[in-house]
Amino acid sequence: MIPLRAISPVDGRYARALAPFSAYLSEWALLKYRVLVEIRWLFFLSQQAGIRHVRQLTPAESAWLQALAAEFDDAAAQRIKAIEAEIHHDVKAVELYIRERLAATSMADLLESVHFACTSDDINNLAYALMIRAAMRDIWLPQAADLLEALRQFAREHAAQPMLARTHGQAATPTTVGKEIAVFAGRLRRQLQQLQAQDYRGKFNGAVGAFNAQRFAYADVDWRALSREFVQGFGLQYNPLTTQIEDHDYLAELAHGIIRFNTVLLDFCRDCWAYISRGYFRQKAVAAEVGSSTMPHKVNPIDFENAEANLGISSATLAHLAQKLPVSRLQRDLSDSSALRNFGVGIAHSSLALSSAARGLSKITVDADALAADLEDAWEVLAEAAQTILRLHNVPAAYDRLKAFTRGKAIDRDSFMAFVDALPLPQADKERLLALSPAEYIGYARELALSAADEG
Repeated sequence: MIPLRAISPVDGRYARALAPFSAYLSEWALLKYRVLVEIRWLFFLSQQAGIRHVRQLTPAESAWLQALAAEFDDAAAQRIKAIEAEIHHDVKAVELYIRERLAATSMADLLESVHFACTSDDINNLAYALMIRAAMRDIWLPQAADLLEALRQFAREHAAQPMLARTHGQAATPTTVGKEIAVFAGRLRRQLQQLQAQDYRGKFNGAVGAFNAQRFAYADVDWRALSREFVQGFGLQYNPLTTQIEDHDYLAELAHGIIRFNTVLLDFCRDCWAYISRGYFRQKAVAAEVGSSTMPHKVNPIDFENAEANLGISSATLAHLAQKLPVSRLQRDLSDSSALRNFGVGIAHSSLALSSAARGLSKITVDADALAADLEDAWEVLAEAAQTILRLHNVPAAYDRLKAFTRGKAIDRDSFMAFVDALPLPQADKERLLALSPAEYIGYARELALSAADEG
C-alpha cells in the first residue's frame, strides 16, 4: 500500500520502474555517500605526515573503516536519521554516527578527527557529485545509449522506404523513413556525447572557501594541494575557488544537457505520434491491453504520450534547478540544500521517458502500403524537380510556370505527364521526368540514413 499512498508518482506509480535509482538518488543514498566522504577524509588525514594529531591506522582499522562505508545499510541510515531528529542537522548527524561507531573500537582516540576542519558542504558537495555521477553513468547514460542504438537500427532497416515529407503539415518533397529517424539519432547522439563528457566538480576548503581553520591549525601544511588531491581521489574535477558552497555551475550544465536531450526526444515522440495518426506507422496490438473503456478497436500511442509528459516534468524541474542552484546570497544561503534534493526527480522523469520511448519504438512497424498510397496521391511534389530542370536550361519563369500548374490543385500521374510532355525541354530531360515518380524522388535520403546510422 505504500506506493499507492505516495504523493509523488516517482515513489508511487513508477516506484518499481525507478527502483534502481534508489541506490543513487534517495535520502538513503545521500546518507551513504556522506558517510563515504567523511570516512575517506579521516583515512586521508591519517596518511598525511604533516597532520600530526591523526595517527596512522593499522590494516585492520583501515579495513573496518572501509567496511563501515561499503556495508552501509538501512540500520545505519535509520540511526543517522534518529540522531538528526534530536539535533536537527543532517550532516552533523552523519559525523556523530561515525563517532558513535568509532567509540567502541580501537580508534576511539580519533573521535575529534572526524569532520576535522570541514564545513557541511565539504561533505555534501562531494556526496552529491558522486551520487549523481553514479546514477548517470550506471543507469541514465546506458538507457540513452540503448535508445540511440534502437533508433540507428530502425533507421538502417527503413533507410530506403520512401515517405512523403510534411513541411507545415503539407505534402512536400519525398524523403525516407530511415532518413527522418536518422535525423533524430544524429541529434540525440550529439547531446549524449556532451553528457558523457560532463565534468563533475568538487571543493573541500572549509567554511568560506579560504581554508581558515585548516591554515590556523597547521600553517606549515599546503592545504590547497591536499584538498586538490582529496577531491581528485574521487575522480572529480577540483574546484579551487568557492564560497562556503561549491558553485553548482556544473550541475546547471548537466541539467541543461539533459534538457537538450529531452527536447530532441520530445520532438521524436511527437513525430512518431503524428506518423501513427497518419497510418504511416502501425502499432503492434497486445492482446491483454485495452485502448479505450468504450472503443474496443483503439490501439493508442500511449508510450510516446507518456514519454512526452515525463519529458516535460523532467525539463521543467531541471530548468528551475539550473537557474536556482548557481545563485546563493553572499557566501551562502540554505536554499540550495532543499533544491538539490530534487535533482534526482528530474533525472528520474527523464529515465521514465527513455523507457517509454524505447517501448513505443519497439511496438511500431512501418506500413509500406500506406506510405506508397500517400506518395501516389501527391504528384505535385515533383514540381520541384520539373522547375529545377527548367532553370537548368534557363527557361524563363520556371518557378511561376510550376506554381500555376500545381499550387492548391490535385495533381495525378496523368496530368503531371501531360504537363511535362508540353515543356520546352530536350527530349532526354523530358524522358527523365516522365520516368520519375514521387516514390523515386528521394535524393540521397537512403545514403544519408545509412551513413548516420553507422556513425559512432
